[in-house]
Amino acid sequence: MAKETPKTKTPEVTDEQNVMPFGKQNYIIVLIGIALLVLGFILMLGGGSNDPDVFNEKMFDFRHITLSTILILAGFVVEIVAIFWKGKK
Repeated sequence: MAKETPKTKTPEVTDEQNVMPFGKQNYIIVLIGIALLVLGFILMLGGGSNDPDVFNEKMFDFRHITLSTILILAGFVVEIVAIFWKGKK
């Protein structure tokens, strides 16, 4: 007698298994968060002095210390919201 080899069954893929974890709205919110982060880091740049013997007070102004920090924190908050956002289905 000839031995029959068992046939492997391929699991059926249902619509529930084929759903993307993020929708279009999530990716838009992620891009907004990335833009806020990049803008915050750009605003943090500069204010230094080329001469190490000269102290420049400009690096402690509102833009470098406060505004850039607020934008970076807002960017991270927006990223967290983008991860947990559930769009209308």
